[in-house]
Amino acid sequence: MPHLGFAVVRGRSMEPTLHEGDWLLVAFGARPRIGRLAVVRLPDGEQGPRPLSVKRVTGRDPKTRQGWWVERDNPREGIDSWHVGALSDDDIEGLVLKRVPTALLRRWPRLTRPTA
Repeated sequence: MPHLGFAVVRGRSMEPTLHEGDWLLVAFGARPRIGRLAVVRLPDGEQGPRPLSVKRVTGRDPKTRQGWWVERDNPREGIDSWHVGALSDDDIEGLVLKRVPTALLRRWPRLTRPTA
């Protein structure tokens, strides 16, 4: 069952669609949809585990018709299926529903520590 949560964009691989620091509303556990953005877990790199990433789901693996092919929007930045191959269903963490407007974030009350 999908549940809603937030993710914050780090890096430039999805520019010009998304930018560093953008907040995203995500349906974690939702099935991927071709053409939509998803939060994904890429395979470990040479330096170990990679952080969760946002990529565009472009289709099923063209060779096996299994797994999901994901791509970055910025051809000069980041890692995608052209580097690591198709991702399994388990590697798709959630579906991006919407970018949260910066103006809305400014209106939310800031969380502060309680004073003693």
